[in-house]
Amino acid sequence: MRDLSAAVASEQGPRQVLERISFDLYEGETLCIAGESGSGKSITALSLMGLLPEGARVTAGEVWLGGKNLFALPEREMLKVRGGEIAMIFQEPMTSLNPVMTIGTQLVEALRAHRDVSASGAKADAVQMLESVRISDAARRFRQYPHELSGGMRQRVMIAIALCCDPKVLIADEPTTALDVTIQAQILALMEDLQKQFRTAILLITHDMGVVAEMADRVVVMNQGQVVESDNVANVFTSPREAYTQKLLAAVPKLGSMAKRDRPLRAAHSEKAPMSDQRHQPVVRVRDLTVRFDIVGGLLQRPLRRVHAVERISFDIAAGETLALVGESGCGKSTTGKALLNLLPWEGRIAVAGRDIAGLSPAAMAPVRRDIQMIFQDPFASLDPRMTVGRLVAEPLVIHRMAKGQELEDRVVELFRRVGLGPDALRRHPHEFSGGQRQRICIARALTLNPKIIVADESVSALDVSVQAQVLELLQELQDELDLSFLFISHDMSVVEQVSHRVAVMYLGQIVELGPRAAVFENPRHDYTKRLLEAVPIADPTRRRGDRVRLTGEVPSPVRPLDFSPDYVRLNDYGNGHLAAV
Repeated sequence: MRDLSAAVASEQGPRQVLERISFDLYEGETLCIAGESGSGKSITALSLMGLLPEGARVTAGEVWLGGKNLFALPEREMLKVRGGEIAMIFQEPMTSLNPVMTIGTQLVEALRAHRDVSASGAKADAVQMLESVRISDAARRFRQYPHELSGGMRQRVMIAIALCCDPKVLIADEPTTALDVTIQAQILALMEDLQKQFRTAILLITHDMGVVAEMADRVVVMNQGQVVESDNVANVFTSPREAYTQKLLAAVPKLGSMAKRDRPLRAAHSEKAPMSDQRHQPVVRVRDLTVRFDIVGGLLQRPLRRVHAVERISFDIAAGETLALVGESGCGKSTTGKALLNLLPWEGRIAVAGRDIAGLSPAAMAPVRRDIQMIFQDPFASLDPRMTVGRLVAEPLVIHRMAKGQELEDRVVELFRRVGLGPDALRRHPHEFSGGQRQRICIARALTLNPKIIVADESVSALDVSVQAQVLELLQELQDELDLSFLFISHDMSVVEQVSHRVAVMYLGQIVELGPRAAVFENPRHDYTKRLLEAVPIADPTRRRGDRVRLTGEVPSPVRPLDFSPDYVRLNDYGNGHLAAV
């Protein structure tokens, strides 16, 4: 690529989004393009593929592949290049796969578009490709639709489609951002294996510096549409020249950085004391929480199978404490958080600020919800796009009749100030803010009623590292200032180590390990906890794991027959409040 520049149309005229981007990519090499959202990473890849959205265009530059300038090729020739010589794995597989076509049909379509192969031959090749990306029972998956597969499996299908025609170049745009660490480790290991097998050059686009350290041979760092630094991976991490690169690396949460360091509670209890010994009643007390969903079907819509989402879990959260709930997708983390707010049917016992919430009507739950609020995973989806953010943050105060008139306006302005936003933001709509700013608005809304506990569901998982660091710092400041408690739901173990006082590890709806952060991270007892920690990518290329474990299959499914009776784990007490399943 030489001097690539691109612009998008705006009300003020063309706006430059890429400015003179240049780099080389060699056979069998992995080149990582790193940078924050809006830096121009994805636009660079889409320009290369000739897939820029309407209103965007390449204004200058050349891209050469095997002696051909791609920008000079007619569209008919580019169709052969796209998918045949250059393939792309998009960031969100669910929106990239056709929901009304089976996995097999989509694979066969790609094969027959670029190779002279019969329908039966294409089917055989497609099944073999699914097996090569380690999808279990490939012949059955061939007949399934995208919604029937897990996130990790859908991403593997995207890789299979991308690699089925043996491309020279594979562009992977944030291929692991939304995946759990164990699935992420599988995808990265799979890409490495396939690269060795096919000698494919990989252009990996990511904002995760841990993934960069694990995968890259060379790194291009982008900021505001420009290349600010380009070097081999060791030099970028050990001696970055540019201030922006230094800032990006400084913001990366590093697993093990909190070793031997306690994060003490402000309240009259300590991380080292078991909950039963503490003098104060916990803000949240959960006993034998169970959540199950029936899957109905057939002509009469009768229950056919049952999802065992959460199975008899128990925990407490003290005032001013952060309990992190970790595990893979589908283990029951978010379901547990929603149960605490009575947003779905559950069994067992939940007490919030001393009040038992079992069986409470919506009207009776209203005063309880002043004490417990939730920050949802996707801030854009949880904010009404038709309302100004000022009205959205004021809404809980209006519903609970806690303020009106000038007092209401003053309180909203103060909440915005507290989360680092000025009063001029109140009259704008959600789409006018960045992802990090929208998350701050969601935090402001959660704080309006002065709650005692906040359920933060993957509240920083999709944010760039620098924005993530700001949001985490804000949450800790608010906790210290207001003595807030958090149920911090996450799959990012590096972040969990930074913010938590205690950690609960969930697997298939049950807690398999629970204890103080230091005990769980420095002396994990359960095999699953060890597996989670081993899968975390380390932002240090000198500690790259060449023997990364190649996991096979998927997490066992929580969907069971109606007559299924679960085996409940028994937790052993290892002392100091550290419990783990046998």
